[in-house]
Amino acid sequence: MSQIESIKAREILDSRGKPTIEVELTTDFGQFLASVPSGTSKGKYEAVEIRDGGDRYLGQGVLEAVKNINGVIFPELKGKETENQKEIDELMIKLDGTENKSSLGANAILPVSLACLRAGAASQNLPLWQWISKIAGTKPSLPSPYVLYMEGGLHGKGNLETQEIMVVLEGESFKERLRISTEIFHNLGEFLARRYGKISASIGLEGAYSPLIDDIKEALAGLMKVIKKSNYKGRVDIILDMAANCLFQEGSYFLEGELMTKEQLQDFYLKLCQKYPIRAIEDPFGEEDWSAWRDFNSKLKSQNSEVQLLGDDLTATNIGRIKRALEEDCIGGVIIKPNQIGTVTEAIVAAKYAFSNNLKVFVKHRSGETKDSFIADLTVGLGSGFIMAGAPARGERVAKYNRLLKIEEELKTEPIE
Repeated sequence: MSQIESIKAREILDSRGKPTIEVELTTDFGQFLASVPSGTSKGKYEAVEIRDGGDRYLGQGVLEAVKNINGVIFPELKGKETENQKEIDELMIKLDGTENKSSLGANAILPVSLACLRAGAASQNLPLWQWISKIAGTKPSLPSPYVLYMEGGLHGKGNLETQEIMVVLEGESFKERLRISTEIFHNLGEFLARRYGKISASIGLEGAYSPLIDDIKEALAGLMKVIKKSNYKGRVDIILDMAANCLFQEGSYFLEGELMTKEQLQDFYLKLCQKYPIRAIEDPFGEEDWSAWRDFNSKLKSQNSEVQLLGDDLTATNIGRIKRALEEDCIGGVIIKPNQIGTVTEAIVAAKYAFSNNLKVFVKHRSGETKDSFIADLTVGLGSGFIMAGAPARGERVAKYNRLLKIEEELKTEPIE
């Protein structure tokens, strides 16, 4: 067993140049690092990040959260055994004492939770994904990567209002899927530069192209053209992340220069799905617009559509929100983001609840990432089936894909209990 000897937190920068937190946890097995991401497009039901409110970094410092780790969390966890992940997470939740982590901050609790997880895995001499699988009681497997090709909205500097266009392609292995996806990614960049000018091949917050295209149909048509010209012959599955909270205006949705009712927006989506191989839409409506979710999901089912609705802001990796979405028959899948809820244990519980109710589970990154590759191990350990880790560009995105390449090798050599 390994006991916590020290925990030291520090402020570091995320991929957007904004402060986040890194934790260095020490046991007799060594030192274990963990850092946490932060989102740009955030739902109001996410666990709360503590920001210090000073004038440093445009008022986005996290020194208060750092103090909470060093001065509040560590004294309570000193001497605790890192193998007891659930006990440690529950202790921090109790120490915070709020429903949304607003006392200590999810950005203070989560990095400690992650560092403890890594220490526990080391004490058992297991790869992180296998330790996750063991404590979760799940069967590990490599995910299908939904690679991000184009981004807009709050994530891009181009004209596209759709926040993310992601694609999964077929391949005999994860390595092969990533190779094909990366080749097409570079081909797309060349196409966008030729057609719309070099600025359209510039990348957004999550490494994808942020083109000067204001029509999603034009963007999808261009993407499909590039895929075809890349001599790829397999199935193409597309997911759109609409981040519709950002489109919502006083009961209507403003998209591509038009103010739409929820019924008009549903028709807009249906026409897209009829023309392009869209398999899922993430956050197609606002997080409070339950009737729009319910009505559209019902309409899709009545048409025997393959298209599924994925809850992100709607469900917020929160089991209570997921339960309601199921009760109202709003979703076919959920996004799992550990920093939306604040601990490893709660993220696992949310994912397993989704599995038990036949929902598809997508482990996903944030716009403000670090080089911590934790979500790669999480998706494999859970056997979630899908990961959204961004484009095959920028170090903080590539770190996740490179970790998955290594895990693919480990899965072939590690005995699984």
